[in-house]
Amino acid sequence: MRTTVRRHGIGPSLRHGVDVREARWDDRERRWHLETNDGPYSAPVLVLATGPWRRPRWPEVPGLTEFDGPVVHTARWDPSVRLTGRRIAVIGSGASAVQVVPAIQERAADVHVFQRTAHWLLPKPDHGIPGWLRAPGAQRVLRAAQYRVQEGLGYAFRHPRLVRPVEAAARAHLRRAVRDPGLRRALTPDYRLGCKRLLTSSTYYPALSRPHVRLHPTALAEVDGNRVIGADGSEAEADVIVLATGFHVGELPLARNVHGTHGRTLRDTWDGDGPQAYLGTSVSGFPNLFLLLGPNVLTGSTSTVTVVEGQLAHLTAALAHLRTAGKASLDLRPAVQARFNAAVQEALSTTVYNSGGCSSYYFSPSGRNTFCWPWSTGQLLHHLNHFDPDAYTWTAPGPTPACPVNEEEITA
Repeated sequence: MRTTVRRHGIGPSLRHGVDVREARWDDRERRWHLETNDGPYSAPVLVLATGPWRRPRWPEVPGLTEFDGPVVHTARWDPSVRLTGRRIAVIGSGASAVQVVPAIQERAADVHVFQRTAHWLLPKPDHGIPGWLRAPGAQRVLRAAQYRVQEGLGYAFRHPRLVRPVEAAARAHLRRAVRDPGLRRALTPDYRLGCKRLLTSSTYYPALSRPHVRLHPTALAEVDGNRVIGADGSEAEADVIVLATGFHVGELPLARNVHGTHGRTLRDTWDGDGPQAYLGTSVSGFPNLFLLLGPNVLTGSTSTVTVVEGQLAHLTAALAHLRTAGKASLDLRPAVQARFNAAVQEALSTTVYNSGGCSSYYFSPSGRNTFCWPWSTGQLLHHLNHFDPDAYTWTAPGPTPACPVNEEEITA
C-alpha cells in the first residue's frame, strides 16, 4: 500500500485518523458537507468505502463482561494477551475460528470450541508456486483456471441440485481428517452447501482432533466467573475467551449519519426491508453518493477485489459523464432501483443462499437477502462496466459556495 501511495503520488490527499461524524447533502450547492474530528470538509462527491466487515459482533451473553480473564475478538486482536499454557475458550466456528483455532492450539494447555452451527469445509489448496508457474503466460492460465473453478461453484449455488458433488467432496475431507465418529457427526452440517459462506482449511479438522482440543456443539449461553457454559449445559473452565463471532455485516457504517435529499438518512431510507441499492453502488435520494461493496453484489464464490474494481469503473464513468456533460449531480431514478431490486430478489429465491435451509448474515432482520448477487460475476461486471446515464437524473450546477472548505472529492 505504501508503494502504491508513492507510485501515484496520493500521499498529500490522505487524511489519517479522521472519523466522519456526519455527511449531509446540500441540494442548493450540489455538494456534500462532512463533519469530522478534523473539522469540516466539503466536496461534490462522496464515496462510502467502509466495507461490510468492519464492526465486530460481540455476543450478548450473561456474565461475559464479568469474565475473570481477557476477552478478545479476532477482529480486534490484542497481542499482549498471553496464550501459552492457558485454557482458552473459542466462541464461534465460522471463518475466523477456522483460522484462529489451528494457530492457538499449539500453545494452549486446553482449547474449548463452542460451535452453534457446523460449517461446510473444503481442503485449502495452499501450496508453494514453482518458478515456471510465475511466468506471465502461466500466471494468466492459472488465474483463469481458478476463476473458472470459483464461477463453477457460483453456478452450483444458483442451481442447488448441483452442489451435491461438492458436498460429497466436503464429507470425504471430513472423513479423512477426523477419525472419531462422534466428532464427525457434530461437524456435519444439516443444510445445503453454499447456504452459508463456504470455508476452506486443511488445518482446522486436525486441530479439533488433538487430545487437548474439545468441540462443544452448542451455542454459548452464560459465563460464570471463569466457567464458560453452553446452551446444552456443557461447561469449560477458561483463562482466556476468544470471540470468533464475526461482524455486523448488513449494517453499513455511517448509514445513520449520512443525510440525502430532504435530510433523510440512509438508515431511515433502508428501515423495513433493509439496505437496497442499484448494482450495490447508487441509492436513490442520495445524489453523487457511491457505495463500495454495497448491498447485493457479493456471493459465496466471488472475489471482493473483482467486485470493487468493477464498481470503481462504474464510479469513474459516472464522474466522467458529470464533467463532460457539464452537470453538477446525478441521482438514481427510484423506478430503476425498484426494478433492479425486484429482479434480484426474484432471482435469489431459487438459489442455495435462500433455499438451502440455514440462517446466515446474508439476510437482514426483515428476512430479505441483502448481501448476495444472484447471477454470474461476468454479468455483474458487464452491468458495472456499461454505465447507463438514463438510469439517473442529472442536475445543472448550483450557486458556488461562499466558503469552500477542503475542496476535494472525499472517500470516507
